[in-house]
Amino acid sequence: MATKPNKTLENTGVSMSKKIAELLSRIPTDLYLDGEFRPSSSGKRFDVLNPATGEVLTTVANATPEDAAHAMDLAAAAQDKWAATAPRERANILRRAFELATGKYRDDLAMVMTLEMGKPLDQAYGEVTYGASFLEWFADEAVRIRGDYFRVPEGHLQAIVVRRPVGPCLLITPWNFPLAMATRKAGPAFAAGNVAILKPSSETPLTALMFAKIMDEAGLPAGVLSVIPSSSSRAITGPLIQDPRMRKVSFTGSTQVGKALLKEAADNVLRTSMELGGNAPFIVFEDADVDYAVECAVLTKLRNMGEACNAADHFFVHESLYEEFTEKFTEAMSKKTVGDGFDGADVGPVVSRKQLVDLSAMLDQAIADGAVVRVGGKRPEGGGFFIEPTVITDVPLDSAIVTEEIFGPLAPVMKFSDEKELIKSINKDSVGLSGYFHTKDMDRVMRLAEQLEIGMLGVNSATISNAAAPFGGMKHSGMGREGGKEGIEDYLQTVYVGMPAPNFEPYL
Repeated sequence: MATKPNKTLENTGVSMSKKIAELLSRIPTDLYLDGEFRPSSSGKRFDVLNPATGEVLTTVANATPEDAAHAMDLAAAAQDKWAATAPRERANILRRAFELATGKYRDDLAMVMTLEMGKPLDQAYGEVTYGASFLEWFADEAVRIRGDYFRVPEGHLQAIVVRRPVGPCLLITPWNFPLAMATRKAGPAFAAGNVAILKPSSETPLTALMFAKIMDEAGLPAGVLSVIPSSSSRAITGPLIQDPRMRKVSFTGSTQVGKALLKEAADNVLRTSMELGGNAPFIVFEDADVDYAVECAVLTKLRNMGEACNAADHFFVHESLYEEFTEKFTEAMSKKTVGDGFDGADVGPVVSRKQLVDLSAMLDQAIADGAVVRVGGKRPEGGGFFIEPTVITDVPLDSAIVTEEIFGPLAPVMKFSDEKELIKSINKDSVGLSGYFHTKDMDRVMRLAEQLEIGMLGVNSATISNAAAPFGGMKHSGMGREGGKEGIEDYLQTVYVGMPAPNFEPYL
């Protein structure tokens, strides 16, 4: 396994070190409230770490419940005026934000994400493109919100259906895609005429504050967006969810936390969007193109270091191709380099020490259960939260590395022989977010599309996410869809108006 040297910010090279120092000097690190960056009411701050070194990058204002209450006051005050803003103006603001993200601030956004999250710089640039695409998509959707007008079947009423904003929204985003998860929620919220309070992950608050800077420069009115990083998410989100002025909560994260938020939201009968955990199977059928399947397997396993809810978790390979696939997959994974996101490595660090500890424990348990490590499994020497891309075989199906979401560069490969039995086994899982399968049989494609209890399927592909397509899962993987024409629906409420139909004698 090739390992690139773990470079600190000081010895990465004069030019890159200087760029990073300049970037850190201009990134906002205070709360974004009422169109301004302000310290927290307590004056306290928390550390943001560089996962490639384990060292402190900078500190960020630590929002308090009082700051959250102030954000709620601002949101409530701004809601009516923003809802009354012409759809074209809302669209223009989102369009300007898209242009700023992909133009003036493209480099800054990519570098910030690599610094605070660890993903290789080329993947960070990919997220800038992907994240900004939601601003572009929902800029177009803002001017396409439609109601309806029809005669009821009995003929005596004319029905008018009006679509209007749901109201203030709480957006809770994860650390793994800090820009895209913010834009995927804020884009439709703003397009529909809602105000929003964004609570980013404490691991990656800098990207969210850069997003606020971009929206501000794009012309978003004060109060329409607040960004309140905090080291204690529960202390911030709890009071906001209980506030009677809040109308919607959108969360991306673990199933466990999502269930807790749903219980809280129920007391206030909030509209909810939940994009929760996954455990994606990657299936290689007997008629697959093995070389292409291997290429796709590596891409979807190692994208974002495997820290993606729609990353492939475990690999099921038909017995007729098992040895060939495993050998080629192992060889391909062995060629991937590990290192700092700025040094050209293929795989960066995982996001935190806790994540590294959890992955190591999962791998150790799999080995104790009888699994064999084909490649990887080691932690490179030096600082930072690194673990090598790892392929394991002979994995018991009840091992945690199969039954639980991995969220890292560990790839268990298993053999199967019967399609029906495999589908039954996969459908027993409580989650069903995404899955991938490789086959040339179109009948099988449609059969699995109807039978697998999974919300998103990639066929002969390594990627499925796109702003124009609905993103979401089944069962404990959540509810609602983000992206696509469906993405704006959860940010709109429906009002029905019935009035006497013209030229019809009304009922008494």
